[in-house]
Amino acid sequence: MRSLLAEAGLEEQMEVCSAGLGDWHVGEGADPRSLEALRARGYDGSGHRARQFSASWFDEHDLVVAMDRTHLRDLLRLAGDEHQHKVRLLTSFGPDATGEDVPDPYYGGPSGFVDVLDLIERYCRAMLADLRSLRST
Repeated sequence: MRSLLAEAGLEEQMEVCSAGLGDWHVGEGADPRSLEALRARGYDGSGHRARQFSASWFDEHDLVVAMDRTHLRDLLRLAGDEHQHKVRLLTSFGPDATGEDVPDPYYGGPSGFVDVLDLIERYCRAMLADLRSLRST
């Protein structure tokens, strides 16, 4: 998403951050298979470090994007009534939204990371288009 924002000249207007719901990988770098898939597409994931999402972040962010419906449910629970409108499933963006889960490739081979990257890129482009259309209204 950061790369798309930079290409669109919007990197100064939107902030992107990443976090998981669990704490079991906090401080660790990305999985080597993920880094390889990213590197093959021209992304540098070497600086990524896992963080745990905090409910207090709802006050600081306009949008919180979940990768799957389990995370969506957990984030909606954390959001409370006040911040429900900020939580979206990644695959809910764009005209071709499927609402499918972005699968966790962790227990598979390297090709799963490439497949997940394909999905993430597609829906990040759709999310950016949706956000741009909101800004112009």
